[in-house]
Amino acid sequence: MTTPASTELYLGLISGTSADGIDAALVRFEDSPTGLGCELVHGRTFAWDPALRAQWVALGQGADNVSLDGLGSLDGLAARAFADAASALLEEAGVPRGRVRALGSHGQTIRHRPHADPPFTWQLGDGNVIAERSGIDTVADFRRRDVAAGGHGAPLMPAFHAALLGSLQEDRAVLNLGGIGNFTLLPRVGDVRGFDTGPANALMDAWCERHTGRAYDAGGAFAASGHVDAALLARLLADPWFALAPPKSTGREQFHLDWLQARMGEATISPADVQATLLELTARTVADALQLTQPATRRVLVCGGGVHNAVLMARLAAHLPQAVVESTAAHGLDPDYVEAMGFAWLARETLAGRSGNLPAVTGAVGRRVLGVVYPA
Repeated sequence: MTTPASTELYLGLISGTSADGIDAALVRFEDSPTGLGCELVHGRTFAWDPALRAQWVALGQGADNVSLDGLGSLDGLAARAFADAASALLEEAGVPRGRVRALGSHGQTIRHRPHADPPFTWQLGDGNVIAERSGIDTVADFRRRDVAAGGHGAPLMPAFHAALLGSLQEDRAVLNLGGIGNFTLLPRVGDVRGFDTGPANALMDAWCERHTGRAYDAGGAFAASGHVDAALLARLLADPWFALAPPKSTGREQFHLDWLQARMGEATISPADVQATLLELTARTVADALQLTQPATRRVLVCGGGVHNAVLMARLAAHLPQAVVESTAAHGLDPDYVEAMGFAWLARETLAGRSGNLPAVTGAVGRRVLGVVYPA
């Protein structure tokens, strides 16, 4: 695949909370009088080495059994994987690396502690190594500047969503169903807002893998084979985090299988019923959050892996009868690569000296240019 030489190309990379692979997106951006033009030139997900993925999952859930030497090694291994994904994507697309203005890499989150003292967020994937190995100017470490300014460092996609998916005709919301669910609220009038809603795929994937050996519940079939356990659902919903007001963010270190097991206690519940309950937890917390924060929403645009879970999408639609629930594909954005495209856009904003955060979303004291630039 080739693109005209006059286009402005950026490359975005992210491995999310589920750590199921590196999403890579080659994106063409173009400013016009009618707004930002954005085209996915090529996208692909590159699977992690299973042993490395196991490390990401364990660290994300709070494991502390890795030495400083081990963390240093993981930082380099992650960076190599991100750089190799970028190179492979460009080779598949038939685009020379010299045509890419910059690469934006989110990295792999291993800790997210916005309420610690001092607060911090930590993503592995050394930008120096990515720049050196890929031969492309690299922007990385996007979240920590927002945290330094008093924010959560998350979510960072709302500014990108607003540039591409807002409407003057209706209140909209963009729902990312990755490992963690998060909303961008796009009202016709007023400020863009955004926040995490709680667990989405991370818990469902982990439970599915434990009991079926499959990495995820394809189409929601495992959940559909069970029934919601009302008592367990009530205990899960009672977690105080769900009652927190935005801005708020979370991760696998808070919502993991030990968290689930503690609320199951000694109850005997079939694995399929637990899966159904976890799916309902995601649907309920998403719907409750939207009804509380933007009840006049008429369209919910869904991206992330959860968009392929037909049972989850149906439950969301049932809980949100006043809104159309549909994939971002209906609006020209491939739901599997929206976040990777967003980090390509953030790299572009950084090089232009423009802020990438929204204080109303993250809670930062002001807008900040995000990321560190590593020249090739």
